[in-house]
Amino acid sequence: MASTDSIRDYTVIDLEMTGLSAKNDKIIEIGAARVRDKVITDTISMLVNPKQHIPQRVQELTGITDADVENAADMDEAVDNLLEFIGDDVILGQNVTFDYSFLKQWAVNHKRTLELKAYDTLKIARKCLPPEQSKKLEDLCTYFGVNRENAHRALDDAIETKEIFEKLLVLMDEKGEAVEPKPLVYKAKRQTPATAHQIQRLKEYMQEHEINDVIQWETLTRSQASRLYDEYRSKYGKQ
Repeated sequence: MASTDSIRDYTVIDLEMTGLSAKNDKIIEIGAARVRDKVITDTISMLVNPKQHIPQRVQELTGITDADVENAADMDEAVDNLLEFIGDDVILGQNVTFDYSFLKQWAVNHKRTLELKAYDTLKIARKCLPPEQSKKLEDLCTYFGVNRENAHRALDDAIETKEIFEKLLVLMDEKGEAVEPKPLVYKAKRQTPATAHQIQRLKEYMQEHEINDVIQWETLTRSQASRLYDEYRSKYGKQ
């Protein structure tokens, strides 16, 4: 078994999104820190224009508004920069499969290969902390005495995750348990743009029923268009 002391190099990441669905929601902020010999040697922090409205609850949680991202990097530029920053590193994250799902969906949409290994502080915490102890990031910060600043901002959360990881490694060492990076698995299907017919039908329906939702037509996918149309018909009735 490898000693946890051998875990010295990795990249810790954190993403903020408009919601919980990698298929329908978008990244609004990226934060990552490169760790070498257990020390942060470089970081990146980028706001991302999701080209869709940021729900009010997300704005309140993160402090990131529609105005903040209006002139921010687009998704392709931001994710490209993040993946280049990660390089061949193992990544670290809190519930990291969730963040990875958004990166994987982007990669599949762009016909890019993405296979990463990761350490997950959530899974490690479940192994070595009492069952009754909350494993949320903010509660782990309280438990380990990690200073919590700018909650739900990507780079701050990433740095706090690194600090928690180091505390967890000590506990795992005391238990005599190895900590190994695991391949990340998320099955994503390539999303295709909405057809001209779908967009026309949706626009006509919205006009007829005076629906004023803001929709980014240029990034709308077939599945999103179909879902929206079905939701509107359920709410407002057939055309």
